[in-house]
Amino acid sequence: MKEARANQRNTAGVMRWREDVTPTAYGEFRTPKLAGVSSVVVPASFSRAEVVKGYIALTKPRIIELLLVTTLPAMVVAQRGIPAWTLVVATLVGGTLAAGGANAYNMVIDRDIDALMNRTKGRPLVRGVMSPRSAALFATFLELVAFTTFAVFVNQLSAWLAMSATAFYVFVYTLWLKRRSKQNIVIGGAAGAVQVLIGWAAVTDSLSWAPVLMFLVIFLWTPPHFWALAVRYRDDYQAANVPMMPVVASLRRTTLEILVYSVIMWAFTVLIGPAAHLGAIYAISAAVLGGAFTAMALRLYQHARNDRADVAEAMRLFHYSITYLTVLFVMMAVDVLVRHH
Repeated sequence: MKEARANQRNTAGVMRWREDVTPTAYGEFRTPKLAGVSSVVVPASFSRAEVVKGYIALTKPRIIELLLVTTLPAMVVAQRGIPAWTLVVATLVGGTLAAGGANAYNMVIDRDIDALMNRTKGRPLVRGVMSPRSAALFATFLELVAFTTFAVFVNQLSAWLAMSATAFYVFVYTLWLKRRSKQNIVIGGAAGAVQVLIGWAAVTDSLSWAPVLMFLVIFLWTPPHFWALAVRYRDDYQAANVPMMPVVASLRRTTLEILVYSVIMWAFTVLIGPAAHLGAIYAISAAVLGGAFTAMALRLYQHARNDRADVAEAMRLFHYSITYLTVLFVMMAVDVLVRHH
């Protein structure tokens, strides 16, 4: 009997949580409870370790890693050498916290559609690891600590750039564009590109054409990178009614746009060289890396026939795009360090 009463109490708690997680406080962006959400199994309790892992997962650590790998090289190029380690630590910690808070806000807002997609149905808010309110408070705490870290240990410009990136990601991309426009990730990609501006501003307390061009490269890199992944998860986005390019346009058109963005991005990487006073090491790296990226994008376009894409080819481009961005920015730093030391 005691066990039955305990199970009844747990079930009641789960049902109350399910009512709470249905978005009800986002104005015109409110989404009604979806059929798929009710089928999600929400465990009654989690261990402390699972809860800690859940909060870490809210920040999307793998995305943060990619953002930071562009921040440090931007600092090296701005410094024309290795910046003070205290400045590097403060900038990377602040950037991690700001990006983590933005990602947590994103998960709070998108928990209804996350429950409908195979790729995201294991996320902590879908599983009920914590309440949406707790996740939102956690995100707010991260943003406050991030702003304080930048303002106290770096400078005001980097602090406000970090907050602008968060605001753009949450309000422009997540709340406005993601569920409304096929250009969602194109415009929304600006939020992730701000990290290079933060890195440059952390060193110089100013901006110039060099970091702006770095920003544009990441901005142009985002659509091919994300659309390649969206080709793989096209059915997921369709089930959640999210208008990603592969859902609302033919795969032939999607892969063509991937190719166009790749070519333009390649051109902008070449412009960074003279703007940032980089030498042959970077120039050769940008030419080779961009050529490989464009060749893979062209091959993906050639494989798109009758609204069917080669998923394996799309995923090859997706995985290469991560390596591409990492190596491109690392070679910027290598160029500076080799030539100035």
